[in-house]
Amino acid sequence: MDGKHVVVTGAAKGIGYAIAETFANAGASVTLMGRGREGLELAVDGLKSVSANVRFVQVDITDEASVAAGFAEAVEAAGPVEVLVNNAGISGSAPAHRMTLDHFDQMMATNARGTFMCIQQVLSGMMQAKEGRIINVVSTAGLKGYAYVAGYVAAKHAAMGLTRALALELAPKGITVNAVCPGFVETPMTAVSIANIVEKTGRTEDEARAELAALNPQKRLVQPQEVADACLFLARPDAHSVNGQAIAVDGGETA
Repeated sequence: MDGKHVVVTGAAKGIGYAIAETFANAGASVTLMGRGREGLELAVDGLKSVSANVRFVQVDITDEASVAAGFAEAVEAAGPVEVLVNNAGISGSAPAHRMTLDHFDQMMATNARGTFMCIQQVLSGMMQAKEGRIINVVSTAGLKGYAYVAGYVAAKHAAMGLTRALALELAPKGITVNAVCPGFVETPMTAVSIANIVEKTGRTEDEARAELAALNPQKRLVQPQEVADACLFLARPDAHSVNGQAIAVDGGETA
């Protein structure tokens, strides 16, 4: 990854931070994107011990103007984007009969539409270079269904469909498009899910955590570094023929 410009969205914490750190360790020039400036500043400060070649750009991926301005700033600072990791996403639960259209639209706006807008921003440079890697961090929710998260599942299936369609469209141009689909990961987002289970069911935090871990045949939560390692593999030269794939990092849940 020496010298390659890698953009990671949703990079301030959790999976995104692990991905940014992994690429920085591999010698890449990394731009971290996210909505919260304070979190991004802390993340970049934390990565300075790994590499001086890191920076952040504040971006709201649900806003077209923000996305365009953010990627323009990133390109100006570090050159054309050679690897894009679309990690930014949100989750939320509600039974279908109570789910508001606003909730559903928020899931789609971030997890599908936002991913597409970020991809559009890097295509010109990648096509000109006749090379590029696009990696979408989707979820096992893009491969199967889960109860009470219909909006989230629908959005992640849309992101998976986008991955497959663009992989075919962009293959002749030297660009690969793949997805990494983790199960429940030890992240702040999963901590929120655990808190919701506790609130709605009366289970203890340990019981709620065990319930999520039980979905993994290995009976554990996936670690962020495992997702980051899969992303790094897809960006490497020896993964050039891997295209349009969904790599599940889930201990066998979707086997």
